[in-house]
Amino acid sequence: MDLAVFFTGMMMSMSLIVAIGAQNAFVLRQGLRGEHVLAVCLACAVSDAILITVGVTSFQTVSGWLPWLEPVMRYAGAAFLVWYGVKSLLSALRSNEALTADSSLAMTDIYRTLVACLAITWLNPHVYLDTVVLLGTISTQFADSRGSFAVGAILGSFVFFFALGYGAIGLRPVFERPAAWRIMEILIAMVMWLIAFKLLVGT
Repeated sequence: MDLAVFFTGMMMSMSLIVAIGAQNAFVLRQGLRGEHVLAVCLACAVSDAILITVGVTSFQTVSGWLPWLEPVMRYAGAAFLVWYGVKSLLSALRSNEALTADSSLAMTDIYRTLVACLAITWLNPHVYLDTVVLLGTISTQFADSRGSFAVGAILGSFVFFFALGYGAIGLRPVFERPAAWRIMEILIAMVMWLIAFKLLVGT
């Protein structure tokens, strides 16, 4: 186990999924209501684990068949991350929004809740870009330690979702303040640019 690569995978995984979206808002709502929190967190984390594994194990194989794919995806991924960082920074400077749970998603039946959770997860194209393409591309820099990278990325996903789901009551007062949301957006921008830099210098 390469600990440096392990923590790199964890940091990059958490940096990509920490951006607030429909999936995270759904997990937050379930945590606040105390409804099927374990099942929802597990569904999100296991979904990420599957996609991360596909990206780390298959992306390099496909790159071997198509030598041009890895550099193209590396530059495209870096460009996307730079754009995403700019978007987050502009959001921090212009927005007064706060993180809230969407009450329209209220459900009580565990099966309906899981269907909604899986739909939000698997029907979101950004999930594939983050887990399969971006993490898959980044993992090619660690040819001898891809297992450590994958384990770190998967653990990062589990830590994030369970922390969000079970820590929702403690987190909500923080993220209901626009200032905290702006700080989070700035941190996301910094991390996105750092990952883009690592992609570019790794070429």
